[in-house]
Amino acid sequence: MPTEFNPRRLAQIALVVLLIVGCIAVVLPFVGALLFAFVIWICSWNVYRNRLLPRLGGRRSLGASLMVLILTLILILPTFILASSLASGADGVIAFIKAHIDTGLPTTPPAWLAGLPLVGDDIDRFWQQMAGDREALNAALRQLIVPARGLVLAAAGIAANGLLQMVLVLFVAFFLFRDGEGFGQALAVAASKLGGELGAGMLVRSHDIVLSVMVGLVGTAAAQGAVAIIGFLIAGVPGAMALGFATFFVSIMPAVGPPLIWGGVAIWLYGEGQTGWTIFMVLYGVFVISGIDNFVRPILMARSAGLSTLLVALGVLGGVLVFGFIGIFLGPVLLALGQMLFTRWIDQEAAA
Repeated sequence: MPTEFNPRRLAQIALVVLLIVGCIAVVLPFVGALLFAFVIWICSWNVYRNRLLPRLGGRRSLGASLMVLILTLILILPTFILASSLASGADGVIAFIKAHIDTGLPTTPPAWLAGLPLVGDDIDRFWQQMAGDREALNAALRQLIVPARGLVLAAAGIAANGLLQMVLVLFVAFFLFRDGEGFGQALAVAASKLGGELGAGMLVRSHDIVLSVMVGLVGTAAAQGAVAIIGFLIAGVPGAMALGFATFFVSIMPAVGPPLIWGGVAIWLYGEGQTGWTIFMVLYGVFVISGIDNFVRPILMARSAGLSTLLVALGVLGGVLVFGFIGIFLGPVLLALGQMLFTRWIDQEAAA
């Protein structure tokens, strides 16, 4: 017998659907920041609840404020320094190009540039050709000003956008810390209702995955950034602190990231005629900065789902494209959770 049409029931369903769509539309621009705030909350909740809060006599608002202050020093300060360095670097690039427009190029390229294998001779011929034709040189340099400045400013814009996102993340994190007990109970109830015993178990497993991946990624990156700063200071490289923070951020990308920074520093040292420091930087970069990745990351991520280098790289790149700056950290975490769910599903299918 067909169900009798009930306009009131249909109106109630439509109202609920519209409410859900409206809530999603409101939250959607901030979904990345909200997710990352939850990640930070999950990773630092035990420290906050077991160590900080008891020392404050259980005053949750004060405890949440102190946690936000600590996280500000950890998250926002490096981002601010990196954004400022990239913005000032844009002015340096423009000044460098304009200086050569005014004075022209030397008649011969630097010895290290002309001595590059395979391409050194071509570079030498092109250099001499441009040095002898002032109009062609000026035209080429003027064409470089806009893209060079745009590239540096785009990188600075990403870092500045990350700074704004971090502020929103910390704003949300304050309420998560202050009302954490209630949020935790709500998540546990929701997981049990949606998935029963399996849902509760997956919630616990998700906590372990998020914690281990974040500790592995950030811990390894922090170690590589710290030793990079030490190496840059030893070699007398200008802007060692900014380069160290840059190493921290690119170290989220395993194997590939750090050589972009210390390799560039080594090339700069060689161009300055400091062959000894160049050799030092290459050896220090290979065996110390990049070497940390080989033993620190596996130890810190030992409890994770064995997230592969490929998934970490895809998580970083895809996370940046989708969520912006905070996607550097959020992307690998989401892929780790996805891998966990997929593995659990495969195991259940095999058992059946």
